[in-house]
Amino acid sequence: MRGVREECARRWPDGNGGTEASVAVVVNTGDDIWLAGVRLMPDFDSLLYSLAGVNDAERGWGRAGETERVAGELREWGVGWPWFTLGDLDLGTHLARTAWLREGATVSEVAERLQRRWPLGVRLLPATDTEVDTWVEVADPDVPEGERAMHFQEWWTRYRAALPAVAFRQQHLDTAAPAPGVVEAILGADVVLIAPSNPVVSIGTILAVPGIREALGETHAPVVGVSPIIGGKVVRGMADACLPVIGVETTAEAVGRHYGARRSGGLLDGWLVDETDAAAAAPLEALGLVATAVPLWMRDLDTSAALAGAAFDLASATPRGGSARE
Repeated sequence: MRGVREECARRWPDGNGGTEASVAVVVNTGDDIWLAGVRLMPDFDSLLYSLAGVNDAERGWGRAGETERVAGELREWGVGWPWFTLGDLDLGTHLARTAWLREGATVSEVAERLQRRWPLGVRLLPATDTEVDTWVEVADPDVPEGERAMHFQEWWTRYRAALPAVAFRQQHLDTAAPAPGVVEAILGADVVLIAPSNPVVSIGTILAVPGIREALGETHAPVVGVSPIIGGKVVRGMADACLPVIGVETTAEAVGRHYGARRSGGLLDGWLVDETDAAAAAPLEALGLVATAVPLWMRDLDTSAALAGAAFDLASATPRGGSARE
């Protein structure tokens, strides 16, 4: 997300007669959980900290300069999960969020309050105000039924996705609705980007919220996705443990097919794959999906911005519906 923000600032600078780009980010809330009496929103907080420049870049999660005294005390009291450490600064965020929620604020109202602290340069929008926590049904021969369910965070963090997943279930999806501003952001966008996040439990959860997939189908903006797979391997996380559950191979082409072309009822007009997966472009274009191979590895701010720029370029050359480029 920092790369998108940087590329927007470079292309559309504010001031001196320029036009400032406005960026809205629809954030997955399926990873959220109640733990030790507080509400955690891992994906939202990771974006918040990263955009604010207060994240722990070495660990890849939490706040920089973090301490864990409270977590140690919680372990002594037997509260929470001993393998799921919450830093003291991070807990401050969770306590503030929980206090506001207890006072009656919605998730999106809390998100707006949290963003006031730092100049992020983008607007973070939770996908929904409804609690749609993801639970995972796993194969476990040690239980009589052969399967058991656990919160996604336990499967992901404690077991590192080593227990074979059978299915992913989001709670309360039948009553969920897009949070305020989400549909409006999609319908009013000039470009919609689908991030290289986990297609199943991150992007998939957002799309499962009633109304969001429909908005992507209706928007007049070109929709461009970035492959989360490079050379048959996941870029980050453990999407390779999730994709087989929905019958999708861990390849850039397979994920592109999974999302599908909008002209055929899918989601995308354009699809960026890595140069190592250039052979995937032709079969995807045969399906009506404009595909381009570019370097996908985001090693620093410049390479991240370059990738965002490639997505913008593809969007400008790919009208709604994935029509052929000039």
